[in-house]
Amino acid sequence: MTWDVEKIREDFPVLSQTVNGKPLVYLDNAASAQMPRPVIERMSAYQSAEHSNIHRGVHYLSQHATTAYEAAREKVKRFINAPDVNCCIFVRGCTEGINLVADSYGKGFIGEGDEILVSQMEHHSNIVPWQVTAEERGAKVVVIPMNERGELIVEEYERLLNQRTKIVALSHVSNSLGTINPVKEMIAAAHKLGVPVCVDAAQSVPHFPVDVQDLDADFFVFSGHKMFGPTGSGIVYGKREWLDKMPPYQTGGSQIRIVSFERTTYAPLPAKFEAGTPAIAAGIGLGAAIDYINGLDFVAAAEHEHQLLEYATERLADIPEVTIIGTAAHKASVLSFTIDGIHPHDIGTILDQEGIAIRAGHHCAQPVMQFYDVPATARASFAFYNTRDEVEQLADAVQKVIEVFA
Repeated sequence: MTWDVEKIREDFPVLSQTVNGKPLVYLDNAASAQMPRPVIERMSAYQSAEHSNIHRGVHYLSQHATTAYEAAREKVKRFINAPDVNCCIFVRGCTEGINLVADSYGKGFIGEGDEILVSQMEHHSNIVPWQVTAEERGAKVVVIPMNERGELIVEEYERLLNQRTKIVALSHVSNSLGTINPVKEMIAAAHKLGVPVCVDAAQSVPHFPVDVQDLDADFFVFSGHKMFGPTGSGIVYGKREWLDKMPPYQTGGSQIRIVSFERTTYAPLPAKFEAGTPAIAAGIGLGAAIDYINGLDFVAAAEHEHQLLEYATERLADIPEVTIIGTAAHKASVLSFTIDGIHPHDIGTILDQEGIAIRAGHHCAQPVMQFYDVPATARASFAFYNTRDEVEQLADAVQKVIEVFA
C-alpha cells in the first residue's frame, strides 16, 4: 500500500513555512489539524460571493448559502453513515456538542440517585458537563477504570452497569494516550440494559472510517478542526428516538415553530437544536473537509499514520531517559511521553526552537495525569501529511533536550 505523502503535503500551505529558521514540523494534530487548500478556498469563496444568513431569506444569496450549508449536512450524514440527515446537528465543536447532550438528555432522563458512567481517560469536555448534570439532577458520576497500559477495563465497566445507569460517556480514541477504545463492544453491553452511550469521536473521525450505525452509537460527537476543517464547526449525531424526546439546549430564532406570550412550540429536527445564526462558513468548510477526505485513500492514510506512530514509538523507546505514557495494544496517532527530570513545558519550548510543534501539558485530561502520577506530558500527534523524516527530527530534538539538561 503506497501513500504519496509529498504530494499530499502540497495541499497544505502552512507546512511549507519555516519556524525559528527551520522547516516546520507540525506534530500537534490532536489539538488542531491543518487545513488543505480546497477547504481554505471553499470558505473564501463563501465569504467572497455567497455570504448571507440562511434558512429564512427568500433572496438569491440566502437561498444559495442555505443550499451550501445543508449540502454540508448531507455530506456529514454520508461520512459517518448516519441513517437520517436531520439527526446530524451542527454545533461549534465537540465541547459544545457534549454539553448539548449532557444538558438536554440530563433534563429529560436523569434524576435523583441515577448514575452516569464516564471513563477515566476522558477529556475534560466529556467529564465536566456530566459532573454539572449530575450536580443539577442529584445523580452521581461513576468512573470506568483503566489499566497501566491506558486501556479501559471492560470487565469492570460491565460490572458497573446497572439499573441506575442512565448514560455512558466515553471517547472513541483518547486524546492524551491514543488508546482506541472498544466502543462497539461497550455500546452493546450498555444496550443490554437499555442504556444509551455518548461517544466523543473528536480523535477518531480524522484518522479512520467510522460508521455510527455499525457502532450503534446513541450520540456521536466530533469537531471539524481536528479533521482538517475550520474551528467553530462540529457535529452531534443522535438517534431520533432520543433527540425527539430531549428538550432544546438553547432557544431563540430558527428553532421555533410558533411563539406567543402564552406558549412556544419548537421546530422539528435538526432546527430544534440549532438556535440562532450558525457558524455558516465553518459548516460549509466542514463539508469541504469531508470532500477532501473522501478524495483520498483513507485506508492508506490510516496505515501511513499507523506506521509513523509505530516508528516514533520505537525511536523514542530507544532513548533511556524517555518514558512513553500510554502503551495500549490499539492506538491511533498519539504519542505521549516524559523525559526524566525535565518538565514537558521545557521539552516543548526547546522542540519549538527546532521548528517542531508538539503539545505540552495535561491535554485537558488531568485525571489521566493523576493516574500516571505526572504533572504533564509531551505529546506528539500525527496526521497523514507527516513523514518519517519528521519522526527522525523529533527523535533527534528529544536527544538535544536531554543534552541541554545534562
